[in-house]
Amino acid sequence: MPIATRRFGRTDWTVSEIGFGAWAIGGSWGGVSEEDAKQALHAALDAGTSFIDTADVYGDGRSERIIRDVLKERGGERPIVATKAGRRLDPHVAEGYNRKNLEAFIDRSLSNLGVETLDLVQLHCPPTEVYYRPEVFGAMDDLVAAGKIRFYGVSVEKVEEALKAIAYPNVASVQIIYNMFRQRPAELFFEQAAKRDVGVIVRVPLASGMLTGKLTAHSSFEADDHRNFNRHGEAFDVGETFSGVPYGVALEAVEALRPLVPQGATMAQAALRWILMERAVSVVIPGAKTRAQAEANAAASGLAPLPAETMAKVRDIYDRLIAPHVHHRW
Repeated sequence: MPIATRRFGRTDWTVSEIGFGAWAIGGSWGGVSEEDAKQALHAALDAGTSFIDTADVYGDGRSERIIRDVLKERGGERPIVATKAGRRLDPHVAEGYNRKNLEAFIDRSLSNLGVETLDLVQLHCPPTEVYYRPEVFGAMDDLVAAGKIRFYGVSVEKVEEALKAIAYPNVASVQIIYNMFRQRPAELFFEQAAKRDVGVIVRVPLASGMLTGKLTAHSSFEADDHRNFNRHGEAFDVGETFSGVPYGVALEAVEALRPLVPQGATMAQAALRWILMERAVSVVIPGAKTRAQAEANAAASGLAPLPAETMAKVRDIYDRLIAPHVHHRW
């Protein structure tokens, strides 16, 4: 069954509701060979994926270049490729989000991806202060006018940042964490995004693998895997790793969720289907390091809608176990 599609905000795009998150094939998720990375991407595209999300810092451009090579090899109709800019700044401060730096980052991504115009560029989880600087968004408008990018959006850590960003009239999309462990975006943000016809990209849908149901108290991660080195936010926002939920608490919640998984589906597929129950979501972008993972992700689009009773039970588990740790923070 092909992946269902959805409108992507006010752009003229219709995209697969399950996309391909290309962080893992770039780096920070343990070793992934170039061959495995390419096979995973091929499998996603073969299954009907038409939206790929990457960033210039994933493997220092490796992810973008793998995407370029795979799309060149395949030819034919291109999927939408979204990338991000800003995290190359060192130090990563609001002042760095200026016209000169952004254009340099975008020029590098144009080269890495082998295109003349980038489909979508997202400010990559910038400091909160950036959302209060209209000149940053003016610079992005200029880069659209110059033909270097078609649309731009933001990737945010906090709901408040998302709400501030969509007040700018040309912000076409918001990328945000939303999953069974991070439910706050559904309270206000999704309604406002739909009202303004903003595309919504959902990242970290499986809570860094926790919602696959395969992790245990004894799971270990390679040294270069953020699930090892960012458990407490040492490298970047802790909300990006296991959605900010303490590991033991997350394992307890997974066991409570396990009986709710539909027959014939994996927990990961159920977690993706749960996200797709929200109509304001344009696309969800699970990562994949292998062909099998990419195929399983794509198949989640074909699951039947989750019953209201299941949705209510997921919310109850969130309220009891998870919300005290995350709801007020992001």
